[in-house]
Parts: sequence; structure tokens; C-alpha cells
Amino acid sequence: MTEHSVTTEPSASDQTAPSAALDERELAILQFEATWFTLDEDRYDAIRARFACSVEDYNLELNRVIDHPAALLADQLVVRRLRRHRERRRRALIDGAAAGEQV
Repeated sequence: MTEHSVTTEPSASDQTAPSAALDERELAILQFEATWFTLDEDRYDAIRARFACSVEDYNLELNRVIDHPAALLADQLVVRRLRRHRERRRRALIDGAAAGEQV
């Protein structure tokens, strides 16, 4: 009986599943990142027009979205590409700061 009671308890991942889904805005951000280069308008102008926020706010939200566990389920290729680019930028900043300190 104790085994049965253990197996029927929801796991931690089951408890967070309803809140793990991306909302419409977050999905729209991922879709935009997948297709913005095909637009005839400037990326920053498109961000301001579509999402009604500054580019800085958009980038903060984008970073939050690509760290969300459900983002990989929505568009794995885009999320991994964005994470790689972010890590390269961070590494370049760190390397640049370290190089500046050695001079």
C-alpha cells in the first residue's frame, strides 16, 4: 500500500506543468525571433511596433522567455540559437574586460 500512495502523488514537474506554458506574447516573441530577418523593416522599428515596448525592455523579456523551460517545447531551434548568441556575447564581454585589465 505504501508503494501505491507514493506513485499516485504528483511529482514536482506535474505540479508546475500548468504554469509552465508560454503565454501569447511570449510565443509571439519566439515567432518574431524566428522570422524578423525576412521583414522589410528595421528590426528595432518592428519590435517597437509589434510589442509596444522599448528595445531594452524587449531584450529583457526575450532573455526571460528563452530561459523558460517551455520555450524549448515551443521552438527548440530558435531558443538554442538565441541562447548560444547570448552566451557568446557574455563571453566576449568577459574576455574583453579581462583583456583590458591585463594591459
